[in-house]
Amino acid sequence: MKKIGVFDSGIGGLTVLRALRRRAPRADFVFLGDLARVPYGVHDQPTILSYARSDAEFLLSQGADAIVIACNTATAAALDALREELDVPVWGVIAPAAEEAVRLSRGGIAVMATEATVRSGSYERTLRALRPGGEYHFLPCQKLVSLIERGVPEEAEEAVEQCRAYLAPIVGKSVDTLVLGCTHFPLYSGAIASLLPGVKLVDSGEALAGQLSEILREASGEGRTDYCVTARSEAFERAVKRLDGSAAPGCVRCVGAL
Repeated sequence: MKKIGVFDSGIGGLTVLRALRRRAPRADFVFLGDLARVPYGVHDQPTILSYARSDAEFLLSQGADAIVIACNTATAAALDALREELDVPVWGVIAPAAEEAVRLSRGGIAVMATEATVRSGSYERTLRALRPGGEYHFLPCQKLVSLIERGVPEEAEEAVEQCRAYLAPIVGKSVDTLVLGCTHFPLYSGAIASLLPGVKLVDSGEALAGQLSEILREASGEGRTDYCVTARSEAFERAVKRLDGSAAPGCVRCVGAL
């Protein structure tokens, strides 16, 4: 494996890319942020699947020999289909995050996700298969995606208050583990952790990278990362600079709508 393709609707997938790059320093990556169609979480399953297919097709055209769906919403809608349709390995983020949460938790588990991910039931089915009879809470937190895509920092009052409102249903519950079930949400992990002291946070990208660590260590290439977007965004470019200290100025390439 030389080049790994990674896609998301926007900025959130960069957190997955960061986790993968740490474990595969010699691999080449091509990342696609589908900013022209962000957010995916407000769409129905057939629409998200259509988007995921076009994202994967683009990555394959760039020479990717494996695909990472760096988006919980797209994982729920498209993982099974892409695995059947493509001749390369395809990985998603839901099962690794659920497995890590069950491993860490001794009490209740909550999942913050987009509306589409919660509606799909993917996390609920996966968690209940792993631990039947557990206490689970599923929190649709769609507005956080928009805040992050706008570049609103986690310390901003708007961000903190929105996190507080979304987390209110689990305050006082026996939740000891929270899954950040949207790859955007690790960018607000500080604010979330401050509102839930003592609760363990599970980053779905880190969970996936941990499961793939042996495969990633064997990946060979030149250690390059190609950043592509379907529409320009200053917030995306700032996020690239923040999450990838080696990224050169102007490295983000706009490929147009797919």
